[in-house]
Amino acid sequence: METMEELLARAETSHGHMCAGQVLGVRMALLGCERVGISDPRGAERKNIIVYVEIDRCAADAINTVTGCRLGKRTMKYLDYGKLAATFLNTKTGEAVRVVALDTSREAADRAFPEIENKYDRQLQAYKVLPEEELFKIERVRVRINDEDQPGRPVSRVKCDECGEGINDRREVAREGQTLCRACAGEAYYVKL
Repeated sequence: METMEELLARAETSHGHMCAGQVLGVRMALLGCERVGISDPRGAERKNIIVYVEIDRCAADAINTVTGCRLGKRTMKYLDYGKLAATFLNTKTGEAVRVVALDTSREAADRAFPEIENKYDRQLQAYKVLPEEELFKIERVRVRINDEDQPGRPVSRVKCDECGEGINDRREVAREGQTLCRACAGEAYYVKL
């Protein structure tokens, strides 16, 4: 695997800027992969890893850069928990760890680099060098992954009885004898004009 400096450079290019969230994401991904026994997530072991990210911020892009996991490949799952956290699953062994960025890491950055006036610059520098125990909580977890959530081709495809749109991977809703997509079942995130 590349060095942290090389991964940070790639993350910056991919994301468009360097920030503390990018540093945390790179370190989270390195740590998560190491803890579940994945040494080459973008190469030979790319089919053995799934990552669940809990926030749609900078760290998610950095995790993608390190692991190669992507939504389109179904190896990155996004769960909107609003937490700077990610779970790394080795699909071959079943081992999984959840890595959470600690809120106290901000104070640790203040202590590590008090001479840097700008708090964002302090965090950017500190998160590169602080020990992992000052930045992260690491928990061994178990992840149950259903067949319809696995990478690969869809396991099912049905048509919504109301709008006629196709629905993959058992995401349909059965209501009053009808097969509906979530939008037609009242769960739409949009309003038709």
